[in-house]
Amino acid sequence: MITASAKTKAPKQKSPASKPRVAKVKAASKKEKSEGRVVLRIRVLAYESKILDASVKQIMDTAVRHDAEIIGPVPLPTEIKKYTVNRSTFIYKNTREQFEIRVHKRLIDIVNPNQKTVEALTNLSLPSGVDIDVKML
Repeated sequence: MITASAKTKAPKQKSPASKPRVAKVKAASKKEKSEGRVVLRIRVLAYESKILDASVKQIMDTAVRHDAEIIGPVPLPTEIKKYTVNRSTFIYKNTREQFEIRVHKRLIDIVNPNQKTVEALTNLSLPSGVDIDVKML
């Protein structure tokens, strides 16, 4: 004679190794954002990644020298613009060349910058080909 408990099987439990670990990040509430915390958001763009990294390092060194709290640099997705051009206009009309321009981006946040930090960053000379966008949040 078989009992009812023997017929039903317990559901299989997944091993802890197969379960993905997800870190829960609490978003800052409006109250926490409005506590007088000023953030200087610097977005740096360039065509060459080596020049971009050198200028980001220069910005970070300047901010650290003036005792500023830094978040970043955060690499943003590289923007790729592709252009297709005909090689010939008459006989080989179907052959084409493709060119692309890559724009590399980095994001740096400076939390609660003082006046000396802002002055030092404005007087900073960066190489040509590096574009900087600065916002106060």
